[in-house]
Amino acid sequence: MVSISKVTGKFQTTIPAPIRRILGIKQRGAVAFEIEGTTVILRRAGAVDREYAKAIEGTLNEWLSENDDEAYREL
Repeated sequence: MVSISKVTGKFQTTIPAPIRRILGIKQRGAVAFEIEGTTVILRRAGAVDREYAKAIEGTLNEWLSENDDEAYREL
């Protein structure tokens, strides 16, 4: 099965309904992205993923500036 979704100007996309059903993704749920080479795997995030994200969230604010937004806008 192939599902396609467009990417917005803010690099957001909608997970197609068949994918949401297969993965059991609900509104306000969380997803995890795993990178293997040039392949990205999307899966429903589990408790361990959320605990890890919460543990590191305070360390990721160094890239939250207007200068960074401008520098990485084209990525």
